[in-house]
Amino acid sequence: MKHSQRHDAVRSILKKQELTAIVFFGMTNVRYLSGFTGTDGVFICTSSDSAFLTDSRYTTQAKGQVKADRIVCYRNKLQEIADEFSRLGPCRVGFDAESVSVALFDKLKALLSDDVQLVAFSEELEALRASKDEDEIKFLTQAADLNRQAFETILPTIKSGISEKAVALELEFALKKLGGEENSFDFIVASGVRGALPHGVASDKIINEGEFVTIDFGTKVGGYCSDETVTFAVGNVTGKLRQIFDIVLEAHDSALSAVKPGIKIAELDSIARSYIEEHGYGDYFGHGLGHGVGLDIHEYPSVSSRTSDILQQGMVITIEPGIYIPDLGGVRIEDSVVVTSSGYQSLTSIPKQFRQV
Repeated sequence: MKHSQRHDAVRSILKKQELTAIVFFGMTNVRYLSGFTGTDGVFICTSSDSAFLTDSRYTTQAKGQVKADRIVCYRNKLQEIADEFSRLGPCRVGFDAESVSVALFDKLKALLSDDVQLVAFSEELEALRASKDEDEIKFLTQAADLNRQAFETILPTIKSGISEKAVALELEFALKKLGGEENSFDFIVASGVRGALPHGVASDKIINEGEFVTIDFGTKVGGYCSDETVTFAVGNVTGKLRQIFDIVLEAHDSALSAVKPGIKIAELDSIARSYIEEHGYGDYFGHGLGHGVGLDIHEYPSVSSRTSDILQQGMVITIEPGIYIPDLGGVRIEDSVVVTSSGYQSLTSIPKQFRQV
């Protein structure tokens, strides 16, 4: 999608909500709308004009990157924003509420005249980035492919006696060597009883024979994140844990096969959750089935039982059911997919069936 089309999407919100302008403070939204990859800037869109505001550190970078009608260099960020609004006269200005603290809001409000009304928005702006275009899907696909290559590179090194942190470090090195820009998040490497921690960031624990290892990792390409979770056995894993793996895999596969445009997201969550509940482990699957992925590792839509949203073509989501039993261990299996016109296309490609190393 061209940036002009993204600006038009913002203008449709302006018209619908009867706003004069929308100001974006969050750098992910700023990047999406302007192309700017730096760390400080503001994007303002009106019905007829777009402006990118930044300081002198980034003016040269902005001239080479930014897609906007105007590039404005400021000395005082909030004052420049206030000046932009004053030129609009009496107006209603929306802002991305998720990116604005109470302190920032109060400081900006103090600089504005009484005829400038600030209007907080959240879900309406989150949905701007929900459906990915071809360029975005290209980056997401490339990032996911780096996951596969890196995992295949380090898998032979994972054995009894290596620490979780060592595995995470080797995985990060492999991704960087392959061209990954930065980690999508702090890698989760959870072995044995630590597998019961859904967010068990890699620790000093040594991986032992007869344990499951869960690795949740991702990298960025073009700013877009990959996200994938693999659980596998080091040595022979039997009993309840082995049974749990098969339950989670079936829940994952069943939900995945149901992905298509038009399905209620809560229904998708229910497919996996009901299967796990039927096997007696409903109390051990506490998180949602997944989430959207893009420039942020967690973005709209939330894939859970608590949403009334419906899957749409172009959305990129994760499917990641899990069972986590304290003092025993856990299993999570995750793939990232893009919703197509008739179903889905998997972005991630590491095999998810049971494997033992």
